[in-house]
Amino acid sequence: MFDIFEKKHFTKMDLKTLDKEIFEIITIKSKLSKLSYDHKSYDDLEEELHDLEDDFLEKYGDYFEEELDKVHTKICPDTDVLLPIAYLANEYKNAGKNPDGTPLLEVNFKEGVWVDVDKFPNKDTRLVLIPYPTRLLLSVEGKGKEVVWQAKA
Repeated sequence: MFDIFEKKHFTKMDLKTLDKEIFEIITIKSKLSKLSYDHKSYDDLEEELHDLEDDFLEKYGDYFEEELDKVHTKICPDTDVLLPIAYLANEYKNAGKNPDGTPLLEVNFKEGVWVDVDKFPNKDTRLVLIPYPTRLLLSVEGKGKEVVWQAKA
């Protein structure tokens, strides 16, 4: 669908650490989503999630802001760029394992940030951030998904 960008990336990016940190955030989000607000662990998990998100944004925020801006400029220029953690799905499904043993994750087409993609007018199009490998997936009304960006070391 799209020919995406020159590959300008941080030279010291540790992709395994990036994937692990994203996975930690989505794991806590998943646990938190299964608890009621009055559960004894809810506040502690919520605090842990916010700490992980803050650390992630401090460490990777500038990098993702630049990359997200490129993606938005190319495929959805009329949609504002959000914080990278906004692109994380609320729920990921384990679909097995990648060849390297890391989790193979999938998301429902309704997950991620809604974007207005010129190439797909009047379609429900979303961008979602997925680890292992870290990438942005464009979903078009659940009928198609395409990787539009992938982190490189």
